Parts: sequence; structure tokens; C-alpha cells
Amino acid sequence: MVDRLVNSEANARRIALVESCFGASGQPLAVPGRVLVGEGVLTKMCRKKPKPRQVFLFNDILVYGNIVMSKKKYNQQHIIPLEEVQLSSLDDNGQHRNGWLIKTPTKSFAVYAATATEKTEWMAHINKCVQDLLNKSGKKAADTHAAVWVPDDAATTCQHCQRVQFNVIQRRHHCRKCGRVVCGACSSKKILLPHQSSKPLRCCLACYDEVSAASKAGLGDNRPAGDARDMAVNDNSSDDDSDDEGNPGDDAAQPPMLTQTMKFYERGDAATNANAEVGAPAAPEDDAAVIDKLV
Repeated sequence: MVDRLVNSEANARRIALVESCFGASGQPLAVPGRVLVGEGVLTKMCRKKPKPRQVFLFNDILVYGNIVMSKKKYNQQHIIPLEEVQLSSLDDNGQHRNGWLIKTPTKSFAVYAATATEKTEWMAHINKCVQDLLNKSGKKAADTHAAVWVPDDAATTCQHCQRVQFNVIQRRHHCRKCGRVVCGACSSKKILLPHQSSKPLRCCLACYDEVSAASKAGLGDNRPAGDARDMAVNDNSSDDDSDDEGNPGDDAAQPPMLTQTMKFYERGDAATNANAEVGAPAAPEDDAAVIDKLV
């Protein structure tokens, strides 16, 4: 799908432009054999609220960041190795439509496209890149994935005890194993989740009991690690997600309604146009055409 773009000047120019948009805050992206397959704006479900994110699909990594200035400047760069990625489609639910889960061992989250066609095309391209990468490397797909965090506004009371109501005093915490929103008392324990971190992580009492029982039986790599109340002072009890660290004026500058802004560069028009602008929209194709191009 992308082999013909590996050594092309257009590919090198696009990757250089992405690097320049992240500036000094981003990591270098130009490595031998890397191809920018496509890009676009997706809405990421963050802990506090959904936020638009600029997403770049390469043949070996997925990169996303905060939009400071559309097509010109991004920050908070995140890089996900594609061999760790597994996708799961989400059913439409009210205003949340055209979504799917991006699951990795260290972090999992939901994203939403502007249209059903864009969702189909994004998922098809990502899955194809993942499969191609695994086939070439001989690696196995990750079989353990981090839990997707329940958004803050989806829980007004603790999802463990069902009694404590959240407010300024009773703050929300997230269990790192199941992703539920729980109160401080119901997340007073820590466990080791080696696929997420080398440090003990906060968990709910139910997950602590589950991991403790499995550890005693000699099952699994997870194990209990003590009391979360003994955490270091700098371990933020509000469980901040770095993607919620927006820019000044973030909400005003980034409208929640998505527009069709995706582009995949293996298409005939983009692949042959060396001057194709990174960030410029391309007309979406129907589902059948998407699948045909990837076969």
C-alpha cells in the first residue's frame, strides 16, 4: 500500500512539515522506511471532555497532538507504536457517533470521526498498517491492553460503593485496571500493572481483591502493591490525563463539531501530487472503495 512512497520526495517533505508543526516540543519523526500514510482531525474522548486532536498515521506509529493553530502548530505530542494497537468499533450512542477504541498496553481511549465513511477509512488504514507491520517484523500482537477510562461526567457517584457523590471535596479517581470512576476510599489501594508502569498504580477495591486472589494463586503478572494513601505527594490524586492539559483558549479555538479533514496519501491524487499540502482535506470515498484500495 505504501511501499512506493518510502523514498519519495513528497513523503520526506510531508514528514518534515509534521515535525516543524510540533517544533521543539515534538520528537524527530523522519527515520528510514517510515511513511506518512494519512492524517486528519479526530475527536478524542479525554477524561474531562471530548477534544479535537490532530492525528497522523505512519506505517509504524500513530502520532497525535493538541491543535494550537490548525495546519501550522501542534503540541503535546503522543507517539504510539502500531504493533501495540488494537481497534474496536463503538456503536453510535446519542451525540457520540462514528467512534472506535484505540487500545494499547499502556493507554486506551475512544476517538470519533466526522462521518461513518471516515470511521471506516480510518479503521481500515490503521488495521492494514498494523497487520503489515506485524507480518514484516514477525512480532505477535499485544494481548493485554489498558482499560478505557470512564469520562468524569459519566459518573456523578462512585462506581464501586454507589454511595459517595462527587463534589469539590469528594474528588474523582480512576482505577487503572478497570477504568471506573471511584471515590478516594474505594481507590485506597495500589497494584502493579507491568504493562502500564513500573510504579504501583491506583486501583479500586474490587480490582485489588481480584489481583490479590490471582497473585496468591500464582496467576498473571499483576500483583497488589499496598495503600494508595502512601503515594508520594507529587502523585496527583485527581488522576490528570495529559491530554486534558489544554492550551489557553483551547475550548474557544477548537469547536467540538468535526469537519471532513482526513487525507490518505496512497490515493492516486495525493500520491502523485508532490505538493499536496499536509492538513488539506480530501473528498472521502465510499466504504467499498476504501476496502478495494487496501487489498
